[in-house]
Amino acid sequence: MLLKVRHQEKQKYVKVTETDGIYDYQQFNQAVKEKFGLPQDAEIIYKDESGTEVDEDIFGDILQKGDEVLLRAYLNDDSSDLSCSEASFSSASTVVLAESPCQSVEDFPSKKMRHDDRETAKSMVCATLNSKPGGDKVLNEYDKTKSLSDSTRRQLVNILVADMVEIHGRVPPQNVRIKYAQGIVALFPYLEDPFSKNGYEHFYDPASGSGYLAWRLKTVQRNTTMNLKSGKPAPEYGGPQVQRSPVTTQQQLTGDECREAISILNHSSDQTVVREKMKATFEYRQNLVHDADKSTDILDTFPRFLDTVGLIEQDFIMMFGEETAGKFLAKWPTFFRPRVLEQSKGLVLNAHVEDLIKSAQGESDSGWDRDLASLCLLLHLLPPTAKGHKKTAKISTLQAEDYFLRFLQVGASIQTFLSDIEPSQPFLLCIGEHKKRIQNFYVILDNKAVPCKARTSVAAFDELFKAHFVFSTAYSQVLDSFYVFIQTAVYNIDVGAMKEKPRVKELRARFLHTKT
Repeated sequence: MLLKVRHQEKQKYVKVTETDGIYDYQQFNQAVKEKFGLPQDAEIIYKDESGTEVDEDIFGDILQKGDEVLLRAYLNDDSSDLSCSEASFSSASTVVLAESPCQSVEDFPSKKMRHDDRETAKSMVCATLNSKPGGDKVLNEYDKTKSLSDSTRRQLVNILVADMVEIHGRVPPQNVRIKYAQGIVALFPYLEDPFSKNGYEHFYDPASGSGYLAWRLKTVQRNTTMNLKSGKPAPEYGGPQVQRSPVTTQQQLTGDECREAISILNHSSDQTVVREKMKATFEYRQNLVHDADKSTDILDTFPRFLDTVGLIEQDFIMMFGEETAGKFLAKWPTFFRPRVLEQSKGLVLNAHVEDLIKSAQGESDSGWDRDLASLCLLLHLLPPTAKGHKKTAKISTLQAEDYFLRFLQVGASIQTFLSDIEPSQPFLLCIGEHKKRIQNFYVILDNKAVPCKARTSVAAFDELFKAHFVFSTAYSQVLDSFYVFIQTAVYNIDVGAMKEKPRVKELRARFLHTKT
């Protein structure tokens, strides 16, 4: 079908591909960029009048329903603030883009709610569930398990959104959405996320307009426009690409002294000298990996990463300290692995998932060991999603495993393997006789093999994760939720600063409240 698009004074027809009732949102975005000469790497984000993002999932619903709705399109430039423009979809399948100044986001409630507000919200949600069909199932399941399965959580959200719309109209005020989200975690405290600002953001996040309640509202409210002022969310800062100063007191070299140290590094075989000079050039190296023009040369400038094990760990400790650096090895086997296994019982089973569960339980001789199998299961609990304003197509979770973990038989050529793969984000290469008996681990970065100090799979993955921070490398898009969960829940890095999908917050809350 054709959509009529107007941008400023120009008006063009943009084709949207439709197959069996499914509209290609990514193709539409690409076509808009080409028609109006927008940068190919531009990210266009659509939001409705309440500030809720209109993503790929709801795009087709809008076109099928043909309801009149006012949207705002944000052209996201990572190097600057969001630039705003308005967009509207009409029953005539028309998109209108027109310039509009950005507005500041309103202040939102901070920290935990007052006791009276909490009890009021709790009573409201409880009364709604007791009076609506299906509500008793939600209450009973939580009483028995202190958790909710995915299907029951969806039922909870559907019941509450229906009640919200019935009482407050098709576009409930923001404070109403917050109240329902507050009520959920007040009534079901084991669903509260202790790492987020208020604990209920996975149900409704007022700063970004996201969450399970917001997503459900997208599908049921499309024909009322409001003059609600909705601007860009407060910027979030966190993750492996943030430049950090060392937490240690190690003296840092500059100028000629730094260049001399790098020269010594390139020629010295003394391990003690190498480690000391690497420590002294940490800040220079961090400046290098954060320079877009020089970051790809990091392994050429510091080739000792390729033949000296433990340097990734050393740099990471300089960033965060010993305590943070040791959290994954301390927490994963005893705390997180059993919880991953428990939550995996709710996955849709297929042969591959069943094999992973058996391996994670130590009941298989053919698959990965318990730790790598449980990490793969975590990925299935946090599967990749396709972002509509990105060009990356959605892939299966099985395919996504290759983005962080590969196996190579002993005797095979690593160089041949590296020459046959496309450059990608860092991943772990495991070399052994079979998957349960790995002899060597490597972090693959820029098509080079950085040897791991680790001799166990859990320690090797620990090095892979840390490599993202040491080399300032963004997480692979298909693994973003997977890595953000590990970063915040396990390492406790940049908690509250990361942009997290509701599924990440929900799973973290389940883990932290589950006893095994």
